[in-house]
Amino acid sequence: MYAVIKTGGKQYRVASGEKIKVEQIAADIGQEIVIDQVLAVVDGDKHNVGAPLVSGATVKATVVAHGKHDKVRIFKMRRRKHYQKRQGHRQSFTELQIGAIAV
Repeated sequence: MYAVIKTGGKQYRVASGEKIKVEQIAADIGQEIVIDQVLAVVDGDKHNVGAPLVSGATVKATVVAHGKHDKVRIFKMRRRKHYQKRQGHRQSFTELQIGAIAV
């Protein structure tokens, strides 16, 4: 059984017991959160696809950790113009342990 959820402007395919990294969520470590934006639930041959959300479906997850991804280096250059610009970015994330998927 798996579900497709939406959080932080992105969609994730999750199953019970998986760990995923999503955009930062304001929650404490160890806290259980409920994600109610479920786009689809698949259980064997049963496909339950929402329009746009599946009504009554929820995914429970536990916050495992907060952190930052690896640095992404941005380098811009215009040839022959003596223009170079360097920039870096580290995106914050929240790691979730997926628990129960309820329909």
